Amino acid sequence: MKISEHFEQAKGKTLFSFEIVPPQKGQNIQHLYDNIDPLMEFKPPFIDVTTSREEHIFIQRKDGLLERKITRMRPGTVGICASIMHKYGVDTVPHILCGGFSKEETEYVLVDCHYLGIENVMALRGDAMKHEAYFVPTDNGNNYAVDLVKQIDDLNRGKYLHEIVDASHQTNFCIGVAGYPEKHFESPSMESDLRRLKEKVDAGADYVVTQMFFDNKKYFRFVEKAREMGITVPIIPGIKPIAIQKHMNVLPQIFRVELPDDLVKEVDKCNSNKEVRQVGIEWAIQQSKELVEAGVPVVHFYSMGKSDNIKAIASEVF
Repeated sequence: MKISEHFEQAKGKTLFSFEIVPPQKGQNIQHLYDNIDPLMEFKPPFIDVTTSREEHIFIQRKDGLLERKITRMRPGTVGICASIMHKYGVDTVPHILCGGFSKEETEYVLVDCHYLGIENVMALRGDAMKHEAYFVPTDNGNNYAVDLVKQIDDLNRGKYLHEIVDASHQTNFCIGVAGYPEKHFESPSMESDLRRLKEKVDAGADYVVTQMFFDNKKYFRFVEKAREMGITVPIIPGIKPIAIQKHMNVLPQIFRVELPDDLVKEVDKCNSNKEVRQVGIEWAIQQSKELVEAGVPVVHFYSMGKSDNIKAIASEVF
């Protein structure tokens, strides 16, 4: 079922959903199931599955020199989506990236999703590689998320690359895209960032999921400005509970988000990561309750491979 159809069936009730990270190559998928199992009591209508682009690793040769190789450390996103659908009977949303994929490879992934009955995808540009100062498009790849949305929308219309396919069946993907309540760090202004978001919606995106935020005022202001811009699709808030002391530095640095001073003060009082985790749970509970009261369509949690804190939050909210 499409995400948009889940919204319609909910009839105004706020839904619960979450995002998972595929296991690293060589690990067992059971670890993933162990973190999904405790969250199924909250009846998520869909689960997002992230993906990652290629990265460089260095392998020591017999002569002692290092050889650089390209690999994907977390492959299998589409297979994991199919496994989750089969095991739990819920819809899944694989993340599709511009970075690291040519348009041909993207088309192959989308065709696989279509064959497996996956009706939802999240279209993202992706990040620069670790050695790059800024994002560099893959050869014959999509430059921006809006280009990826257009490619997916083309498939929904039966238009394949090179126009060499006589398409008797069209895909029917519901397309999600990312939004940034504190603007994307590469955008010169919030207004510019919102214009880019509107371009993605006009190109065929059906809903928006926000980057994590820790101050609900930023989300409400973002939604208000998006509506003024003419963006009418559902905008889903993304919540990431603080879990360890290190997050206080890492999250602002990597995701370019601001942490409210009240949250910082509470974490500063903590003497252990266990105490920090509890502060993060309590903060996210209050965030989530306020968002539910405001009537958001979904509260979407970034689990980052752990579910005990998400379960504690959901138990108080859903």
